[in-house]
Amino acid sequence: MADLKCAVDNCTYNDQHLCCKGDICVGGQHACSCDGTCCESFRQQKEGMDSFKSSVSHPSRTISIDCEAVKCVYNSNYKCHADHVDIKGCGACDCQGTACSTFKER
Repeated sequence: MADLKCAVDNCTYNDQHLCCKGDICVGGQHACSCDGTCCESFRQQKEGMDSFKSSVSHPSRTISIDCEAVKCVYNSNYKCHADHVDIKGCGACDCQGTACSTFKER
């Protein structure tokens, strides 16, 4: 489990830069840089849905991360093994507007 900081403020799962989802999936099977990755778990926050975060009722500092970015040094058997992960994407409208800024090519 990684210590996760999420800068995607308009994600429905983001609560003070922590994730309420419980686990996330980072996409980017062919990524060679962080910009080739994305948080596939991103869901844009809708107006009037402020009270809904997810089935997990509270934000968590540590989270399980499935990872499709096979060229990342932290990927082992499609799981992220980084100690700390940063997800970026301020103002994202879909998951392609997000990225794992912790990605580091092998």
